[in-house]
Amino acid sequence: MKSLLALLALFVSVSIGSAEPFVIVVRHAEKEADPAENPGLSDIGRRRAETLGRMLTDSGIVTIYTSEYKRTIETAVPLARKLNITPTTVSAKESGTLPTKLHELTGNALVVGHGNTIPSLLKALGIDTPIEIPDSDYGQVFIVALGEKPQLLRLRYPPIWHD
Repeated sequence: MKSLLALLALFVSVSIGSAEPFVIVVRHAEKEADPAENPGLSDIGRRRAETLGRMLTDSGIVTIYTSEYKRTIETAVPLARKLNITPTTVSAKESGTLPTKLHELTGNALVVGHGNTIPSLLKALGIDTPIEIPDSDYGQVFIVALGEKPQLLRLRYPPIWHD
C-alpha cells in the first residue's frame, strides 16, 4: 500500500507541477447479487468504496461525477462526504458530454463509471491504449493527466487493506 501511495503522490505532484488537472476513473465497486435493474453495493463493495475514499482524501479532487445508478453513487459517497462535495450525476444518455466537462476542469476529478463506459471515456480523453474491464474486475484505477498529450497511469486497489 505504501508503494502505491508513493507512486500516486509522485504522479499527482508531476500533474500539479504542470498545472494540468488529472482525472481518476474507477468502475463502481462490487454490486449486490440482486436481480433488480439498479442494485446497490454489496458488503465488499461498500468496503471497497471506503478504501477508495481513504486513498483519495488528499488527492485534490474538487469534482466527482457518477452515473444515475445506485452503485456508482454509493461508490462515490465515502469520498464525497470526506471532501464535502456533492457528486454530479451524468446520465448514461448524456455520457458523451463528460469528456468536455472534464477538459474544462480547474481542479482534479473522480469519475465513477461502469465497465462498459470507462474504455470509451478514456479514449475520448485522448488515451490510445485499448482498455478492457472484465465483468469480475472492480479494482482498476485509471489516472489521466490531462493536457496536450494525456498520460495514463493504471493502478489496482483491493476492497480492504491491512496495514
